[in-house]
Amino acid sequence: MTWHGGEGSPRLHIVTGKGGTGKTTVAAALATALAQDGQRVLLVETEERQGISQVLDVAPLGTQEIEVSSGLDGGEVWGLSIEAGAALVEYLRLFYRLGRAGDLLHKMGAIEFATTIAPGVRDVLIGGKIYESVRRTASGRAPGRRSRPDEPPAYDAVVLDAPPTGRVGRFLDVTGQLADLARVGPIRNQADSIHQLLHSDTTLVHLVTLLEQLPVQETLDAVESLTDDSLRVGTLIVNQARDAEVRASVDLVADREPDPSVLTEQLESVGIRTSPTMIEGLVQTAADAVARRDLETSLEDSVVAAGRPVLTLPHLLDGVGPDAVRRLAAELAAQGVGS
Repeated sequence: MTWHGGEGSPRLHIVTGKGGTGKTTVAAALATALAQDGQRVLLVETEERQGISQVLDVAPLGTQEIEVSSGLDGGEVWGLSIEAGAALVEYLRLFYRLGRAGDLLHKMGAIEFATTIAPGVRDVLIGGKIYESVRRTASGRAPGRRSRPDEPPAYDAVVLDAPPTGRVGRFLDVTGQLADLARVGPIRNQADSIHQLLHSDTTLVHLVTLLEQLPVQETLDAVESLTDDSLRVGTLIVNQARDAEVRASVDLVADREPDPSVLTEQLESVGIRTSPTMIEGLVQTAADAVARRDLETSLEDSVVAAGRPVLTLPHLLDGVGPDAVRRLAAELAAQGVGS
C-alpha cells in the first residue's frame, strides 16, 4: 500500500476505533511514521479532548497549527485542534466577508446555538477545515483557482484523530446530514467538496482495535458500513498485542498441561513453599492464559478475514507518552508505513 508521496496517493489518513483502543496514540504514531526527512505532517483532533497534547506531552492544541514533534527521520509533525466555532468564524469570513462580526457572533454564543440546533453543520464546518488543510498549498494559498497545479501542498500528509467507530460514519456523512437542511448554497457546496475529498483516492480510513470481542466486532461492522458508503478502508491496526515471547510461553503451557504434583515438586526444589491453594491458583492461571490465547487467535483470524492489510502494535508496559509514540511509530515504519 502506498501511504503518501506520489500524485494520487493517499494524503488524508482518518484514524478511528472503538473508545479505549488507543486510537489517539496510534494516530500520533502514524503521523510520526509518515513524517520522513523533509516531510511535513499535520496531526488533527476534532473532539476538543486534548488527547494529542497529552500523548505527546505538549501544551494544549489550539486553532492555530503549531509544530509538536519530529518524525523518525527528521520530518515535522504539526498539531491542530479544530473547534466548530472557530471554523464557522473562518467560514463566515471566507464566504460572507463578515470579518470581526464573526468574532462577535462567537462571543455572543450564536455559533453554539446554531451548531446545536443543526448538528450536521458542525461536522461540515470541521470537515471544511480538514478539506482546507489537505488542499492548501505550501505558499499558503487556499484551495481554489488561485492555486497552481504544480504547487506543492502545505502538508505531505494529514492524519485525523477521528471520532470513535460508533460515530465516525455520521461524522463522515456530511452531505447526508444536510439533505433536509441545505440543498443549495455555499454550505451545501462545501459539503459536496468535502464529500468528494473523503471518497477520493486521497483518503484512507484506518481502524484501530484490540483483540477483544467488542472492539473486533465494532471494527468489522465499521469496515462493512464504510465500504457500503464507498469510503476507502486502509489498514486494520491491532493495538496492544501480546509479546511474541509471552505467546510462545503460553503455547508451551498449552502443549504440556501443568501437573499439580510436578509443579509442587519443582517449586519446592528451589525453596518455594507451596500450598494446595497456591498450586490450584497457578494451574487455573495457566488454563486462563491458554483460553485467552485461543480467543485472541480466533479474533485475529476474524480481523484478517476482513480482507484489509493488518498491522500489529505491541503492548507497552511503560504507558503512553512521547517515547511510546516513537516506539509505535518505529513499529509502523518497520511494517511499511511511510515507504
